[in-house]
Amino acid sequence: MKDTVFVKPGQVKIANVAKPKIQKDDDVILHVVRTCVCGSDLWSYRGLDDKAHNSNNNGHEAIGIVEEVGKNITTVKPGDFVIAPFTHGCGHCAACLAGFDGDCLSHSDNNSSDYQAEYVRYQHAEWSLVKIPGNPDDYSDGMLNSFLALSDVMATGYHAARTARVSRGDTVAVVGDGAVGLCGVISAKLRGAKQIIALSGHKDRQQLAVEFGATDIVAERGDDAVKHVMKLTHNHGADAVLECVGTDLTLDTALKIARPGASVGRVGLPHSPKMNAATTFLKNISLSGGIAAVTTYDKSILLKAVLDGDIHPGKVFNKRFSLDDIDNAYKAMVDRKAIKSLIVVD
Repeated sequence: MKDTVFVKPGQVKIANVAKPKIQKDDDVILHVVRTCVCGSDLWSYRGLDDKAHNSNNNGHEAIGIVEEVGKNITTVKPGDFVIAPFTHGCGHCAACLAGFDGDCLSHSDNNSSDYQAEYVRYQHAEWSLVKIPGNPDDYSDGMLNSFLALSDVMATGYHAARTARVSRGDTVAVVGDGAVGLCGVISAKLRGAKQIIALSGHKDRQQLAVEFGATDIVAERGDDAVKHVMKLTHNHGADAVLECVGTDLTLDTALKIARPGASVGRVGLPHSPKMNAATTFLKNISLSGGIAAVTTYDKSILLKAVLDGDIHPGKVFNKRFSLDDIDNAYKAMVDRKAIKSLIVVD
């Protein structure tokens, strides 16, 4: 089968490898229908993470058809159409029951990888896979893309909104205009925010943010962005802030634009240990967030919202590629020609 190999920073390629097999009783083998490139995949592609040359790809998002199941699997069967969340919760530990299956206590290997391929081995599948009614032929291209978004970015954007405690009538600021930030805009609207300020410096992303529900756009960065947000909020600051990037600058901005007593939902993967804790202390800001509870959100709210046509997160995929063209899919995101690169496998 075809699989993506991380050759070295700046290069991935397709290789022919053996098809994965059931290794444990709670494994499922999936025939991938669609996968994609995540912003987090670019850290190693840009050489910012230490990743071994000629190793498995970082891909962790997919929708597919169940091909084979381990003997302990009772919730899905061959032929089922499923979302493959990048997290693998058990559904019954304390973390999962509290709605934080991204931090499942039952599995040390809780995150996915090597999903930019024709087939994948999905581990701990009994509770974590999310069944989609019917089969791929029943849905439009746009719906299939939205299902794929539910494997990570839409759920991660929702996690930012949930941990920022976005409530009806709130003023919300979203820091970051990548796929997660744009899904954060969707999530803020879904949770009833009345004013949604999207911090974005790119025209195509600004337009999509407005389509998703943003009421205001702030194109500046740093202190200029802070001034603009404060003006839009009558110098009060936002009730809730969604930090969807993970850099020192974006976290600093998020904390500065939060009003006293506000909550900041942080889902941008941090790549720096720096943070001035006095900022949150002096303003009584609650800082929360982390790995998204993908299965919990998909099963409780997001899949239904997509099926009902209430949200359309698949629009973040503005460039599509075949699996054979995977390196260009990465390059399109590095060069900011793609918000998120879609890979159509089958």
